[in-house]
Amino acid sequence: MRSSQRLCASALTPSLVKGAFGALALGALLYVFSTCGFGQLVSTFTRTQVAAVFATTILTVIPTVNFSGLLVPVSSLTGQGRLIGLMFPAAWFQPISVGTFTKGLSYSDLWLNALVLALFALSFLIAAQIVLQKQER
Repeated sequence: MRSSQRLCASALTPSLVKGAFGALALGALLYVFSTCGFGQLVSTFTRTQVAAVFATTILTVIPTVNFSGLLVPVSSLTGQGRLIGLMFPAAWFQPISVGTFTKGLSYSDLWLNALVLALFALSFLIAAQIVLQKQER
């Protein structure tokens, strides 16, 4: 695409992100770190990389889709369903993505979600390190 075409396209179409793009980028980065941390943790319990990929997929896809707000909002879940949903990083990243794209939210509105994602990332990576050290003995 030529630069003149890009200029016309950006002038004719509204910006997709209504809120703080930096908040979205930070949230996405923390989400990627937390999901990679979970993958690291699962891989410490498997012998091969293929087994780790399958195990991570099986352990995360169904609960994430059903309980993390992708099908039903977490706010409408009650009891154990809500608790299960909040135990996955996707439940904390979705308000960041929806909030920045549609509601125009900024850092001050999304700091708690970013903090929880950072805690997920740290806890998964630390747990993986601890488990890996125990396996080396």
